[in-house]
Amino acid sequence: MTALRVWAVEGLPEIAAGDDLGELVAAAVGDTLADGDVLLVTSKVVSKAEGRTVRADDREAAIDAETVRVVARRGRTRIVENRQGMVMAAAGVDASNTPAGTVLLLPEDSDASARALRKRVGELTGRRVAVLVTDTFGRPWRNGLTDVAIGAAGIDVLEDHRGRLDSHGNELSMTVTATADELAAAADLVKGKAGGLPVAVVRGLGRLVTEQDGAGVRPMIRSAAEDMFRLGTSEAVREAVFGRRTVRTFTAEPVDGAAVRRAVAAAVTAPAPHHTTPWRFVLLESAEVRTRLLDAMLAAWNRDLRELDGWSEERVATRVRRGDVLRNAPYLVVPCLVMDGSHDYPDAGRAAAEREMFVVAMGAAVQNLLVTLAGEGLGTAWVSSTMFCRDVVRGVLALPDGWDPMGAVAVGHPAGGAAERARRDEAAFIEVR
Repeated sequence: MTALRVWAVEGLPEIAAGDDLGELVAAAVGDTLADGDVLLVTSKVVSKAEGRTVRADDREAAIDAETVRVVARRGRTRIVENRQGMVMAAAGVDASNTPAGTVLLLPEDSDASARALRKRVGELTGRRVAVLVTDTFGRPWRNGLTDVAIGAAGIDVLEDHRGRLDSHGNELSMTVTATADELAAAADLVKGKAGGLPVAVVRGLGRLVTEQDGAGVRPMIRSAAEDMFRLGTSEAVREAVFGRRTVRTFTAEPVDGAAVRRAVAAAVTAPAPHHTTPWRFVLLESAEVRTRLLDAMLAAWNRDLRELDGWSEERVATRVRRGDVLRNAPYLVVPCLVMDGSHDYPDAGRAAAEREMFVVAMGAAVQNLLVTLAGEGLGTAWVSSTMFCRDVVRGVLALPDGWDPMGAVAVGHPAGGAAERARRDEAAFIEVR
């Protein structure tokens, strides 16, 4: 390829529901079409011909019907994944270039629309062409709109350059070109947004036009599982909070200490009284230290249950098995509360309230830690046991007297999927005055 030619097709009438769009396009291009040309058709005219117009007062309901999941929401604007797998504003429901009081939905199946257009134009012109149905998208991290392909027939939408050599003889290992989107953007330069020119032709890429209709645009759509940025910021925060689960069984895979340190960095952003920093996190990365601590805690626990509670050996054995989650975890974190900067009060009531403020700050930090570790793909379980034998924990870990262990967090890679948890009705926890 040394040159491309791109031009808009003139002479198309206003498209209405039931029109034979293929026949109208074939008539407009006349005998100018050649084998190997690519026809690019704006989705709006496809939608109009397919009767995808709805009343504007049904717009929100139409967006809901087309939405698989909400990716981000800002005020009235919704970025969603639609039923065809594309992430876009308002599921592609559009109020432009349509009569007042109506909105247009995207084609029901844009690939099927492209195949039908290709077949019809081919029958009427005798030419072997490719067809792309296009629509206008915004893009993450970049301002401005561009056209992309949302339906395709007769063309491979991606061109894989991996394994080829560049001009310096280096093997390409990552490059896969979104050919269909590049063509859509090029065609948009001649179609425009308000010129009444919904169809364009690209000539010069006949090598990409295939005999078969092909797989459509599906190869271009990244699945949610592969999407590193599948949610907006506030949606991601809510998903992280709602999605966190207590995990009690872990694989033997080691935990990356750097991930835990990133979680601690998030933990210490929690609010605290008097502009203090009352959190300390002891990271037990040594298996020997973990075992020594847990053995000492187990001995203290057994002693309390036998001597203070008077439990039988069988009952003690049943109870202490609850600590297995800590013993079986490949990594432990012991959050500690430090009362540095707290105010002294002569009366018990205010002194207790002062400590409670610091305990609330500790709880906020632990929640930050757990949620951030969940975002790192790690499972956690907060266990309170270190709070019942603080002197033992301080002694084994050689902690200062002023450090109060506030439980322990088991960390590891989950051994299985987390169980679904019924969503709690927040109204049951709210009192309005």
